[in-house]
Amino acid sequence: MLIRGLQPESLRHLLFDRPPAIDPDQPLRVFYAVCDHYEPMWNDAPADQQKSRVDRWSDTLPSLMSPFRDSAGRKPQHTFFYPEEEYRPQYLDALRSLRDQGLGDVEVHLHHDNDTSESLRSNLLRFTKRLHDDHGFLTPRGDGTFSYGFIHGNWTLDNSHPDGMYCGVNDELDILRETGCYADFTLPAAPSPAQTVTVNSIYYAKDDPLRPKSHDRGTPATVGQGQPDETLLMVQGPLVVDWTDRIKGIVPRIDYCNLQGRRTATLARLKRWIDAGVIVQGQPNWRFVKLHTHGCEEANMEHLLGPAMDKFHRDLADYARSTANFEYYYVTAREMAALVHQAEAGYTAPVFPTAADPDAVVAPASAAST
Repeated sequence: MLIRGLQPESLRHLLFDRPPAIDPDQPLRVFYAVCDHYEPMWNDAPADQQKSRVDRWSDTLPSLMSPFRDSAGRKPQHTFFYPEEEYRPQYLDALRSLRDQGLGDVEVHLHHDNDTSESLRSNLLRFTKRLHDDHGFLTPRGDGTFSYGFIHGNWTLDNSHPDGMYCGVNDELDILRETGCYADFTLPAAPSPAQTVTVNSIYYAKDDPLRPKSHDRGTPATVGQGQPDETLLMVQGPLVVDWTDRIKGIVPRIDYCNLQGRRTATLARLKRWIDAGVIVQGQPNWRFVKLHTHGCEEANMEHLLGPAMDKFHRDLADYARSTANFEYYYVTAREMAALVHQAEAGYTAPVFPTAADPDAVVAPASAAST
């Protein structure tokens, strides 16, 4: 079996763990988020190619998504995690237009290597302030910092590469939390060796500033329990064994929940992602499906902005219409984190943040029993 990046314990979880059974008397609610490592400068592209990539998203996404609505009547959402080191105001202005059309949001992406705690903190504070002050993204926390979601470049969150590459900061989780990060969306990292033992989980990681990879294990998010002190919420995407895609017709591959190359979004893949059982413990009917992609790579744009994605959304809508007690919701990364906290608080129906209160994580008291 193709197990690059997966430790034996992780592979055992993929092969043998089963999530708690769904309550058939309640709706199965699926929350679907696409988290894009959105890198216009990918592969050292010249300026005209960078602009072409950004323009293609601006020109294509609105019309492509206009026919589709989820179970709450909401448009498909796409979260653009924009790299700090690729800052260009005109590219973020283009993403602001997509956000204002109700098609997604912008969060923080960062590649770094051989970094220091001081430099990392300074860069995050400067970049998040710029995203808010100059472009209208993120939300003030009232202490001079801004609430943001995070994806680590090269998957190496908290200095997690075995060779110490692509990071250098052992107290990265603490720095993220202290500078305003509400959740990390880096994982899964496989097939990178930065992959955690923990798979298919939503959990809280507590930093040990003296060692790397403090998020290897953590405390599962659980109904009736709040966030432990001094921890960071980790929202993992699904990892599943794909028995339909075999090497030489024999050995099944691992589906890394990536929308990449030939691995397009399909209804069959979505069903596998749902079955991975990424949940808040105690609420098996809420399934969290966080996907990742690199949306500025031309090969990926062919299906992210083309017929394959159109077919996926049409198939999903048809499936929902023909399947009793099935609901699906297109959400941003920020909304997904909010829904985690709603599940912890015992809500059985989702309540979405509004433009007036984008960080809302609980509904009015009367909604708690809906």
